[in-house]
Amino acid sequence: MAQGAYDNVFEAITQGKHASREAADLTFRADMMLVVRSMLEEKALTQRAIGELLGVPQSRVSELMCGKLHKLSADVLLGYLSSLGYRIQPTFTKAVGRKRGAVRVALLHHVASP
Repeated sequence: MAQGAYDNVFEAITQGKHASREAADLTFRADMMLVVRSMLEEKALTQRAIGELLGVPQSRVSELMCGKLHKLSADVLLGYLSSLGYRIQPTFTKAVGRKRGAVRVALLHHVASP
């Protein structure tokens, strides 16, 4: 692996023709996973209770809470956010000083359930 400066660890570990896309996907999913985990940790629920809240078995909650990113697709994480009463509101900005852009996730506010 060539040495160089990277904006995140995923840029350093991905290789090949689509490395930048793969790094962007991994970064996006990791950011979402951290946001979801943070929300759930604030609730101080058991994994079983979290599973009931999200509509998934406890084993899936364990994968989330243990950071098993390879088991969590972007659509699954978006579904978790929706189950928690959040909506996604993308914001796009031009990358500065980089060849490629990056996707970032941040928690802005909670949307009240209808």
